[in-house]
This record gives sequence, C-alpha cells and structure tokens, in this order.
Amino acid sequence: MTIHIGAEKGDIAPTVLMPGDPLRAKWAAENFLTDARLVNQVRGMLGYTGTYHGNPVTIHGSGMGMPSLSIYVNELIRDYDAQTLIRIGSCGGMQPQVGIRDVILAMTATSINTPSAGIFKEINFAPCADYGLLSAAVEASKSKGAKTHVGGIYSSDIFYDERPDLNEQMTRHGILGVEMEAAELYNLAARYRRRALAVLSCRTLSACLQLEILSKGVGKPVEEIEKDINRPKYFNPWEAVEYGLIDQVLDGK
Repeated sequence: MTIHIGAEKGDIAPTVLMPGDPLRAKWAAENFLTDARLVNQVRGMLGYTGTYHGNPVTIHGSGMGMPSLSIYVNELIRDYDAQTLIRIGSCGGMQPQVGIRDVILAMTATSINTPSAGIFKEINFAPCADYGLLSAAVEASKSKGAKTHVGGIYSSDIFYDERPDLNEQMTRHGILGVEMEAAELYNLAARYRRRALAVLSCRTLSACLQLEILSKGVGKPVEEIEKDINRPKYFNPWEAVEYGLIDQVLDGK
C-alpha cells in the first residue's frame, strides 16, 4: 500500500495497462479480463487485476496529464515492481494522413516540459518506447487490419492550447498526434529500466463530443457505440427504435 495506491503486495501484475480515465479502466477490466477484481480505489483512481489469456494483467487509471501519471507510475514501479507499462488512450491527430480511429504507436514523445525536467536540468532527453513492445504492437496491429501509424507524438500538459505557432512546428516536423502523458511514462521507464509503450486511438474533440451526446441519447456506453460505428452496421426502422436512435416508426401510408 502506498500514499495513492491501496493495493496490497502481490495485487499488481507485472504488466500494467494505463488509460487516463479510471472508468475506462473499469470498463476494460470488465470486458477483457478474466476474474477481474478491484485492487485500488484511492481518490477514485480505479485499478483492477485479472488475467488475459492466462496472463496476469493490471488495468489502472493514470489520471490526466504527466504530473498525475508520474505519481502512479513511480509507485507502481518502486512499490509494486511493475515491469511493463502500456498507456492506452486517445490523442488528437496532427497529420493529414491520420484519420479518426486510426491507431498511433508512439515511437518517441516530444514535450516542452515534464515532471522529470528538474532531474534532467539542461539535458534535452529523448523519451522513446521500448523497441520490443513497439515491434510486437506493430505486428499485432497489422494482424488485426487496423490502420496504424508509427512515429513521434507530442505530450502536452495544456489541454486548451493557445499556441498555433507551436502546433505548426509540430506538424511541420512530422508529429503524428498530441496527448498528455506518454513523454513522462517513457522518462520513468528509462530511469527504472522498465518497458513502456503508448498505444493511442486518434480522435478529434468534435468526435468525442458526438460520441458523448449519442451515448446520453441512446443510453449506451461510449465504448459500445464506438465499437458499433467502427464497422458497417445497418438498422431497419424497428432495430433503430430498439437501439435508441429513433423514438418510433411512423406508418408511411
């Protein structure tokens, strides 16, 4: 047990998946893990441990931004000996070839500042993913037929950005997408000699809002709706009523 994680020794698996949203951790554990059990809920940050295809896995929220992630990753590594940490989440696309729901595998993570800046001082450290994880993720993504991009991303602690000049330079230099956590994850993995990777799904703010509105309207989880719209899906009028897209079918006669 630590200041921020209430799990007992042995409750955290060597492999930890880290979405930002604790409710997304709950959803992923309930839908993908076998025998998932709650191991942490301190300050509402949920963590679950179970098995995936027989392998022990923990899914634990990181919160939003690098300072929050830094707290949890430090404690997961130092106090629970986590060996492999994979950020799973969303990002905003910054290149024209990156489409909505494309997968981005972050080879490197650029940033203006991270919680590790005070340690590095004048050094411009280059945070990067573990090559073994990255190459395995590339092969897995190809086998699933997902449209995948591999390259650099930008980690920012500012969501409401007012730096169009900075975004222009990121785009100019090939940055694939922007998110808020990966650079510090890679810093900490390098410091502690652990493996890390960020696997991201590309979204826009408008797409996120549309999913939230649709979720509230039909009464289904965002993840279920996103899964449904990620493949061709057609409704007859009565199926649309059952799904919650329309209220009723009017007789056209």
